[in-house]
Amino acid sequence: MICKKLVNIVLAVVCGAAIVSCSVSYSFSGASISPEVKTVSVGHFQNLAPLVNPMLSNTIGESLRNRFTSQTRLNLVTAYGDLSFSGEIRDYRVQPVAIQGDEVAAMNRLTISVRVKFENAIDPTQNYDKTFSHFEDFDSRQQLTQVEQSLVTIIVDKLIEDIFNSAVANW
Repeated sequence: MICKKLVNIVLAVVCGAAIVSCSVSYSFSGASISPEVKTVSVGHFQNLAPLVNPMLSNTIGESLRNRFTSQTRLNLVTAYGDLSFSGEIRDYRVQPVAIQGDEVAAMNRLTISVRVKFENAIDPTQNYDKTFSHFEDFDSRQQLTQVEQSLVTIIVDKLIEDIFNSAVANW
């Protein structure tokens, strides 16, 4: 009986020590950020798309900054953060989809593609340079100007989720 209690106490102490010694912090956002990482910086996303939405560059940068300040403990700095993002908008395109029998599109699709360069100064093995792309469809009877703001918001939210997860979720 005493031996069993002793084993349970030793097991509890070992488990507690293992939990305390972990070097990765977790958050409810799914982020897994090393405690050594203290800052994040988000540079300008140059708009190189053939069709330019003049607000898109600012929208992407601000959305990424907001995601990190609201869902992590990191401090936002203007440049050279422990985590650093930069990139360019590569595509902003509307194309017809769901062609009907009379060769008229029932739906149009807005696609946004962003190339992101992510650098982790603490752990360079996490660095990446890749393109993220998302789209939303809308009724072809609507003009893009009628639905553009809401579609851009939806697409940017999806892009930021992917960029964030690719940088700090590690899953």
